[in-house]
Amino acid sequence: MLRISMKPGEYFTVGGSTVVQFDRLRGDRAHLIINAPREVPILRGAVLEREGGKRPDCVVDTPERFIRQLPWDHDKKAALQELKEALEQMGESPEVHTLREKLDRIFPAWKDD
Repeated sequence: MLRISMKPGEYFTVGGSTVVQFDRLRGDRAHLIINAPREVPILRGAVLEREGGKRPDCVVDTPERFIRQLPWDHDKKAALQELKEALEQMGESPEVHTLREKLDRIFPAWKDD
């Protein structure tokens, strides 16, 4: 079995005529775009099993886990920018260094905004 990690916009092909592209991740849902010939049936596992089909042996059961994400909007982005500006004005004290480390953990790309 092949397991693929992808970033938004990345894709893979199956058999040369089917393309699966990772669109986005929202909460605990991955959104995929699938382009396949009409003669290739695509069926969700839940629908297959509900209609009496057998679950494929290769399907791995994954534990339910809750992914908590901060809802991101313009106000939160502006607040983060204000925090960055305040930290710049505070200099290089150990406390400021600690705050920057904590923000790096919460917002890994916060320096790039």
